[in-house]
Amino acid sequence: MHVRSTVMDPLQRLRDAYSVRTVSGHTRRLQPRSANGDGLVDLAGSDYLGLSVDERVVSAAAASALTWGAGSTGSRLVTGTTVLHADLETALARFCGAADALVFSSGYLANLGTVAALGGPDVLLVSDAVNHSSLVDACRLARSRVTVTPHRDVSAVERALAERPEEHAVAVTDALFGVDGDLAPLSELHAVCRRYGALLVVNEAHALGVIGDRGRGAGYAAGLAGEPDVVRTLTLANSLGSQGGAVLGEPEVIQELIDRGGPFAFDSGLAPASTAAALTALRILSSTPELVAAVRARASELAWAARSAGLSVTRPDGAVLTVRVGAAQSALRARTVFADFGLDVACLRPPTVPEGRACLRLTAKATLSDADVAQAARAFTAVARSLRAAPRH
Repeated sequence: MHVRSTVMDPLQRLRDAYSVRTVSGHTRRLQPRSANGDGLVDLAGSDYLGLSVDERVVSAAAASALTWGAGSTGSRLVTGTTVLHADLETALARFCGAADALVFSSGYLANLGTVAALGGPDVLLVSDAVNHSSLVDACRLARSRVTVTPHRDVSAVERALAERPEEHAVAVTDALFGVDGDLAPLSELHAVCRRYGALLVVNEAHALGVIGDRGRGAGYAAGLAGEPDVVRTLTLANSLGSQGGAVLGEPEVIQELIDRGGPFAFDSGLAPASTAAALTALRILSSTPELVAAVRARASELAWAARSAGLSVTRPDGAVLTVRVGAAQSALRARTVFADFGLDVACLRPPTVPEGRACLRLTAKATLSDADVAQAARAFTAVARSLRAAPRH
């Protein structure tokens, strides 16, 4: 038996990898913010409607914490289900036009639990190439054969479904993609799935509160609400300004998740305070359709300002828009320019995006003022100037 003559430092490979990431500009830092966001206008977070700081939402969370305590006290199958959870599930299903709903502690786990439970060795999973990481991880957990299709390529999905040897299949897609902010062709995907007897799973994380009548989501807008072969997942942490996630679908789907969904069964239930906050935010969204129009309008204004400055910017189908920069270091410098103008934007670098495709990701808010948009326009102009002045390698 071979015995190593020297003892290896088990952390050395991590130090070496960190050194490589540092040189390439791929390291990350946690940046704790103050309660006022350090005085920066938020163009980075996903609180699209500004409801995380709405007094009614915050008051509901506080009152719930005083009534129920700080935590859920257990998994949903033990003590973690309260009447608040049941009320939220009923309200979500009604608002989004679904037969039933199930609340998770996060949108990530809602995706993980759904795809893993619906998959299996006899199920083909067909996943869009730029789906959210939670869907990618869910496909890996499902023990299914996975076919990754080019972005928004319905023909490729159809070929995968038509040629599959597996008896069952599930197509998985974001409704509105979180990097470039473009919509999936949901009607066409659903038609293909129905033709070949496949389920369609749609992640509404960035679409709820932004797309469709009163922000009911992209699936609703595409006429898929209530279709038995469509399962929708969503997060409560974006437009609803709270925490948690949910799955919308037929009772058979929800029961499958309760019976066989590990990420549901073995995780603590969503805290009552977050549950009450999401329920209140949903009621506000339902009664205030102008919030949806406002965030869409602000996204268009930001995109127009970036384009006018000569930058390459995506067309926002929702609240998300992306300014393509290229090199990771250039994106970091551009983010600093925005901070100098009092604006906080997200900087996406590899491995979040492919090498050479680093970008600034901006998220519009219904609460942005005309002055905020004007300041962003000035920042776009300064970023364009800095990119033109940067040395080319």
